[in-house]
Amino acid sequence: MLAEQRRNRILEILAEKGAVTVNELYRRLKVSRETIRRDITRLAEENRLRKTHGGALVIDQFEPAFADRMEVNIEGKRAIGRKAAELVPDGASLIIDSGTTTLCLAEALIGRRRLVVYTNDINVAGTLAGRNDNRVNLLGGELLASEGATFGRDATAVLSNYFTDFSFVGAGALRGDPVLTDYSREAAEVRGQMLAQARTAVLLADHTKYGRLAPVRVPHLENITHIVVDRSLDRELAKGIKTLNVELLIAAAGKGSS
Repeated sequence: MLAEQRRNRILEILAEKGAVTVNELYRRLKVSRETIRRDITRLAEENRLRKTHGGALVIDQFEPAFADRMEVNIEGKRAIGRKAAELVPDGASLIIDSGTTTLCLAEALIGRRRLVVYTNDINVAGTLAGRNDNRVNLLGGELLASEGATFGRDATAVLSNYFTDFSFVGAGALRGDPVLTDYSREAAEVRGQMLAQARTAVLLADHTKYGRLAPVRVPHLENITHIVVDRSLDRELAKGIKTLNVELLIAAAGKGSS
């Protein structure tokens, strides 16, 4: 196989999978790992893929910045926030993940009273703190300025001390198999810990996340009890979610706040 053919084959495999390791390409292409690493470096220099430690990602496997995501499907995200808020009574304890859809949830919860909230998102904390006798706890960890949220071992360590009525977790990427993935190990670990720390664990995902694959699996999906979306699932995604035995709630955009 010529070098250009091999590199095109690497791109084809990436298009199918979204992410690939050097070891997998070694098994499939039957050339040395050094050759594959050189190919990945060349393709990255040509801006045809993203080079990672031990492999590569397709060029669109980046999570857009928070401000950019707030401009995408905002009505769908608000509808999800309102629908998810219907699950929460006054006086509940809840964990709220960082992200644009979870911020819409926080806005939908403004009228609730005496909530006990644990969050790694400074925007969520600011939305609910100082209102209606709420108690808001901001998790520690490294602050990622572009997200306005904390991540890392300190965040997961603090989470492990609490068990709440609800957790609400956002989706980085959602498809049939694996069902839920994320763009960094830190985000995946925090979200997995959030799913494990509540009686009712709710995944919030707008339809722009459907069919996407990010490089890191989110753990503890077996703890999810509800998934709230803004649009019906495609066949592959519906099949994958069916294995989780969850309640699917489809929010309708355009309705007023609950």
